[in-house]
Amino acid sequence: MTYTVAKVIVDVPSRETDRPFDYLIPESMSHWIEVGSRVGVPFGRRTVQGFVVSLHTESEMDPKRMKAIQELLDLTPPLPQDLVELAYWMSGKYACSKIAVLQAMIPTALKGRAEVMVSVAETAASEAETVKAESGVNARQALLSLLSGEEREIMDYVASAGQTTLEHLSKRYPERAAEIKGLIGRGLLTESQMIKDKIRKKTVKTVTAAVTGEASVAALASFSTQARRQKEVLQFLVEAGITLSLQEVLSELRVTAGTVNKLAEKGYVVIEDREVFRDPYAGRKFKGTEALERTPEQEQVYHKVSEALDAREYGVFLLHGVTGSGKTEVYLQTIERCIAQDRQAIVLVPEISLTPQMVERFKGRFGGKVAVMHSRLSTGERYDEWRKIREGRVQVAIGARSAIFAPFSELGLIVIDEEHETSYKQEETPKYHARDVAVRRARQHGAAVILGSATPSLESYYAARSQSDDLFAPLLLEMKQRPSGSRLPEVRVVDMREELKDGNRSMFSRALHAGIASRLEKGEQTVLFLNRRGHSTFVMCRTCGYVAGCPECDISLTYHQKSNNLRCHYCGYAAPAPAVCPECGSEHIRYFGTGTQRVEAELAKLFPGIRVIRMDVDTTTEKGSHERLLQTFREKKGDVLLGTQMVAKGLDFPDVTLVGVIAADTALNFPDFRSAEKTFQLLTQVAGRAGRHQLPGEVFIQTYMPEHYSIVHASGHDYASYVREELKHRRTLHYPPYSRLILVTMSHEKLPLLLRMAENFAGDLRLKAQRLGWFGSLDRLSAEALDILGPVASPIPRIKNRYRFQCMVKYRGDLDAVALVKEMAEAMLGQLKDASLQISIDVDPQMLM
Repeated sequence: MTYTVAKVIVDVPSRETDRPFDYLIPESMSHWIEVGSRVGVPFGRRTVQGFVVSLHTESEMDPKRMKAIQELLDLTPPLPQDLVELAYWMSGKYACSKIAVLQAMIPTALKGRAEVMVSVAETAASEAETVKAESGVNARQALLSLLSGEEREIMDYVASAGQTTLEHLSKRYPERAAEIKGLIGRGLLTESQMIKDKIRKKTVKTVTAAVTGEASVAALASFSTQARRQKEVLQFLVEAGITLSLQEVLSELRVTAGTVNKLAEKGYVVIEDREVFRDPYAGRKFKGTEALERTPEQEQVYHKVSEALDAREYGVFLLHGVTGSGKTEVYLQTIERCIAQDRQAIVLVPEISLTPQMVERFKGRFGGKVAVMHSRLSTGERYDEWRKIREGRVQVAIGARSAIFAPFSELGLIVIDEEHETSYKQEETPKYHARDVAVRRARQHGAAVILGSATPSLESYYAARSQSDDLFAPLLLEMKQRPSGSRLPEVRVVDMREELKDGNRSMFSRALHAGIASRLEKGEQTVLFLNRRGHSTFVMCRTCGYVAGCPECDISLTYHQKSNNLRCHYCGYAAPAPAVCPECGSEHIRYFGTGTQRVEAELAKLFPGIRVIRMDVDTTTEKGSHERLLQTFREKKGDVLLGTQMVAKGLDFPDVTLVGVIAADTALNFPDFRSAEKTFQLLTQVAGRAGRHQLPGEVFIQTYMPEHYSIVHASGHDYASYVREELKHRRTLHYPPYSRLILVTMSHEKLPLLLRMAENFAGDLRLKAQRLGWFGSLDRLSAEALDILGPVASPIPRIKNRYRFQCMVKYRGDLDAVALVKEMAEAMLGQLKDASLQISIDVDPQMLM
């Protein structure tokens, strides 16, 4: 069937354009355009990028009024049809535009922008012919005679270039904007638009011998003494018998490019540009690993997942395995089975810090069948890894959150490691959760999903236990033992209040201090965890009480010792640390709170010569820094690995026998109903770094709240008891998993206007919900109910000079609350017509700040 009309979602982010537009398919493109194709289309007076979402033989629009697609940007569609369908589902579920989702699914390199191209207009030539007919002079001279000297120079340049960008032309002639504009206005130069991607495919110059056999013998015999170097190059290429890179030939034989070019002119060699894939792991050798013998617990899990794989049936499995129980080996063996079926697998990891170790294990097992996708790769490397997937060159994709969109066509298995991690929820539009997207994608493909964690999220665990969630009711599989036979480490909770009473004002308890000293003597290693970077959390004047705050956000600035400045971790504002108080002039400036930099300095003071490797956002900005720091620690070139969440999960070092948690209360004091859950998860995960192999492990948790149930149960490795207690609180307050949440955040530069709008929004939403019969207390026994909390100021009421208010919608049952909230938000934005008002809708939020 020949399609003549394409429905296209255009890259114009507004409410009015969040729908498909009809475009005619030019006959020259009819065999190339498919669902998922990326195209350049006219939209208003400009050319924009768009995605084809469906194809048709006719349109309801008048064909005379329809515009045609201008250009096809990729011969192979970047998005398979299943991802286009997924984008529509995500747009509805997360209350965002379709183009926002489609853009999130492609690599940054393909997020093209329109460039204005300039060329000599055909009308210019006809005008020249007219002058020529009247004067009898050369047509080109006739045209130039009409122009000033500056205009002639511009026209000459554009004519010789054939076509150039307006940006380039303006930079070449910065003082002649008026002349350029005049030539375009008179129709002598013409404008057109073209979509340009942010990066191109990488190519290298290659050389191949063009003569073989007797022809090569004859060619070599023909060289004179003066052409000795040319003869050496040709002989080298003939003996190699393969295509080599030009650079390789030049460096091997120490000749110039001119020598090779002369051979090409004689027809003895062929020089051409060939495409190569950028490989972030080029030159790295990965030690091959064989599958380990499965323990009885691993066998049970493997068998259950294999049943779903063999039947090619959709299935979700929640793998609850204690730290060190061998979850990764189960992942590897189930993926092996998936690959044997000629299907593909996606593996998600929550943090970039997990990627090096994971890559090592996956590359060691599957070699070149693995593509790696994470943000620390260059744009070009990410693009090439993505192309390997799209072109079917690999069968496994491993990466962070966005790797869930890997364009596999025969997806068989999705693994989400540390499934409880909040980093699987994107905080920018589209605000999707990778776990939910994975489940939906698996349903499309009839694939299996493994959600692995030592501390599963309450939502996942409750759904598995109750089997009541119709979106995904995972089958619970458990692994309670470590394969090595090693025991879970002994955990000691240290009450820092007692340390203070006994005169210890150090950030290290006496027990932790002694533990570090003991490990230094034995040559064993220590991991120290503090979920706060920087040197000090705030700077205060002890004379007048002044606290250094961000001028653009309602948050205190953090002191960073290395750069001696104060930084805002929300907007990036930075200022030199004050020597005296800006308010009263006092010199009594003091630094309060503890960050990783301060811990590092204190360790150096207490243990002279100690080798500390610090991992936080400040030390891991450079490409490859995570891998380099972890490798240094693995090689025992460091005694202590000190860091934030980066060191809390997934790392496996045989000589780590001590883990210290500097301040276990950090997350407990956040205004978030999940604060106890996050604390329990972090403590359990970081404790699991100790004693994973033959040496016994020990953990010290320092806290001012030793009686808190999350700390008590984490110290006993007792997930079940923690869940029982946490669910009681959630049930009483109607928080997930007993309800669903939608967080609506509104922001504006003017506080009075924002407050009025927030109150109007909440009032209108309540009124509409009442009319639908939805609004009411969740205390009612009815299966369906909706309640609205707020509006109130956000926990951080101002960021980047924008005030923030929020409403929380709680609901239960099959109510389409997301559609209702989106409808009310769009109605308010449409009525107000104030571009400064921003409304953010976060469905199933993980962060309430």
